Amino acid sequence: MRLQAPIYHLKRQAKRLSRDRGIPHHQALDQIAAAEGFQSWSHLAAASTERPAARIMGGLTGGDMVLLAARPGHGKTLLGLELAIAAARAGRPGFVFTLDYTRRDVLARLADLGIPAAEAGLLTIDTSDEICADYIIERLSAAPGAAFALIDYLQLLDQKRANPDLATQIQALKAHVRATGAIVAAISQIDRQFDLRAAELPGLADIRLPNPADLSAFTRACFLHDGEIRCGPIA
Repeated sequence: MRLQAPIYHLKRQAKRLSRDRGIPHHQALDQIAAAEGFQSWSHLAAASTERPAARIMGGLTGGDMVLLAARPGHGKTLLGLELAIAAARAGRPGFVFTLDYTRRDVLARLADLGIPAAEAGLLTIDTSDEICADYIIERLSAAPGAAFALIDYLQLLDQKRANPDLATQIQALKAHVRATGAIVAAISQIDRQFDLRAAELPGLADIRLPNPADLSAFTRACFLHDGEIRCGPIA
């Protein structure tokens, strides 16, 4: 679907709408998106010509661990699914491990991205309640080649008390991707306190961590907010 104006113009319109009507910025963005014929701003951003997934995927190499972080509704899941499809197109076995969505949900989000059913079938969608680092590593180890795994989402990996703590699981994933050349992208929540700040984009300090974990095991991070995205290496 062709936008009536460049996406940066639409963002400006949303800021004016938010100010003039006294509504939250994210609501203004969704109203602008609806006027363009989209369900929400995240869908508009994903469908625009400024989609960054191919560029991001082109900068990843085997052994990378990537954080995809945003507040709800800002497109992190759509970006993650685009990366998984890009990896599958490049010949990597693609996996989506989700403790949040059903298979139907994942397929619906892929459809939102305009992904044909045949291409969606390139991905292995795993919704097992047993998902944790050890489970993921076992599935990736059985794949025919260095795989790409999208984890939805990071903060749910240690929700079961029988699983190791999040820090231990992150280190296990790091060891696996370094040994095999796989790539792991983990969707991550941002603390809701971020919404009270004036910052345009969140950062590592805004990652919600109910339990302590060393995020330096990740090699790259992508932060999304209100249609903006910033990606780069983690020092």
